[in-house]
Amino acid sequence: MSTSKPIALITGGAGGMGVAIARVLAPDYQLLLADLHADRLASTVALLGEDDIVAQTQVLDVADADSIAALVARMRDMGPLGAVAHTAGVSPTMASGEVIMKVNLKGSTLLMDALRPLVTTGTAAVLIASQAAHFARATATPELTRVLADPLAADLEDQINAIDSNLLSDSGFAYGVSKYGVMLLALREAAAWGPLGGRVVSLCPGIIDTSMARQEMEASEHMQMIIDNSPAKRLGLPEEIANTVRFLVSDDASFITATDILVDGGSTQFLLQMIAQSATS
Repeated sequence: MSTSKPIALITGGAGGMGVAIARVLAPDYQLLLADLHADRLASTVALLGEDDIVAQTQVLDVADADSIAALVARMRDMGPLGAVAHTAGVSPTMASGEVIMKVNLKGSTLLMDALRPLVTTGTAAVLIASQAAHFARATATPELTRVLADPLAADLEDQINAIDSNLLSDSGFAYGVSKYGVMLLALREAAAWGPLGGRVVSLCPGIIDTSMARQEMEASEHMQMIIDNSPAKRLGLPEEIANTVRFLVSDDASFITATDILVDGGSTQFLLQMIAQSATS
């Protein structure tokens, strides 16, 4: 059943960022939370309900075209698409390099392809990438950038391995490459959505205080070093990502598209300095 409010689709809607985004978008949108885990969705709806926030849910595997098709069919019956906050993804400690590429990059591409017919004047999408994407971009060869521009190629993994076998065998490298691909996807989709009245940007968080980030920090001392040497010298908060998303999908950001937004407390600059120093040493 449709209402007068447009839809805000939040993938990864049961995660820390997803819940924070749902809270800030609730006043202006019908919330549709999509996540792989039905039990987590149910818990999230109950949590939001404590603050009188109503949300609908859809179980979604972003790496599965049929699952995405079911989501889009559901959305057609709800009303116009106003906003997309695509936070779904897997991190280095959660999966192999191949799975990371399948979920983070191929899944994002399948989702954006499927959503394009729903785009109308004012629709805005924010694709959550990562500061790791900037690391990957800084070290990427032109050939890798070209390969990532066609993420649904049947031999994508073979093409990446031909460039550098470490990129997929190391899940950390794979994560950065997959998120660099998401940045490139946002640029391509912005060009496709523009004539339809829509906008697309990527948003690269730094290290945000979520359960996923805490898990990664336990596995890597490097992350704490980045925080300690950043201007902010702290973790970011999910609410800081959510507030940025709220702005980016609003009419106040109507001239912002085809770009990347860093929300990282300045830590990416430290990371890039490390890359530059290692390249000259």
